[in-house]
Amino acid sequence: MGFAAYAAVARAPFLLLPITLVAAGTGAAIHLGQQDWAHAGLALLGLLGVHITVNALNEASDFRSGIDLNTERTPFSGGSGTLPAGLLSYRKAVAIGLTGGAIGIAVGIYFLTVVGTQLVPVLAVGALAAFGYSGILGRAYVGELFAGLGLGALPVVATTLVQTGTYEPVAIAASLPAFFMTFNLLLLNEFPDEEADRTGGRKNLVLLLGRKVTAWVYVLLAILVPVSLIAGVALKTLPSLTLAAIAPTLLLVPVFRWALTRPEEPVPIPGLGSNVIWNLSTNTVLAVALALS
Repeated sequence: MGFAAYAAVARAPFLLLPITLVAAGTGAAIHLGQQDWAHAGLALLGLLGVHITVNALNEASDFRSGIDLNTERTPFSGGSGTLPAGLLSYRKAVAIGLTGGAIGIAVGIYFLTVVGTQLVPVLAVGALAAFGYSGILGRAYVGELFAGLGLGALPVVATTLVQTGTYEPVAIAASLPAFFMTFNLLLLNEFPDEEADRTGGRKNLVLLLGRKVTAWVYVLLAILVPVSLIAGVALKTLPSLTLAAIAPTLLLVPVFRWALTRPEEPVPIPGLGSNVIWNLSTNTVLAVALALS
């Protein structure tokens, strides 16, 4: 059970997200004819480390605060259950998080020597999102915002930056869907954890705005994904082929139906799954479309 427990705390299945974000940023670099595969690989290593940090420290924090002892666990929310089951200690979960963070910091320092100080804002916000989510941001009604930045928009922009050396308009345009989707990825997963989060002292949008209003926020941000893609093409920042990345939004029709008609009821488990698939597939289609263009 040793390796399985470590992988569970790192939330290994969810580490597909960094792969698709780096793919989108690399797709933008390919589109510009400036891809650097070594730097793309290092960016992926660093982002995987950062994501492991977020996941493991969040597991440790939720165990210590009692949230994981009261949550209604689903395949997509509520933690892995590894610490409550006694399969791994709190200290080892923290150690996993700090190890992932050390990897991310090492990669960041290397890129600072290559790209320069223009990378500082991205690294600073990313570090805050990674190390501050569980203890600070997730208890100040801004957890969703920093999730959208730290595991959405900024990785796409930074992956292109470390390959081209500059902030590229095409990468910024490609980062907007990633921001909205990662924001929503966390937002929808907060609905099943509502009561546990309230008891454990977490402060998020579901607790601030209520289920009905937050469900409308989810729908609005989901719609902004195709809108941002259409706007990017209209402004000639994105190539027209990237409109293909609109198609996965159709996966959310059942989620929209729930959000607009019965948000007081539990989120359907297939809807939570569709939310994840929408995120991963949109980033992937966008990456391929950019590369082919």
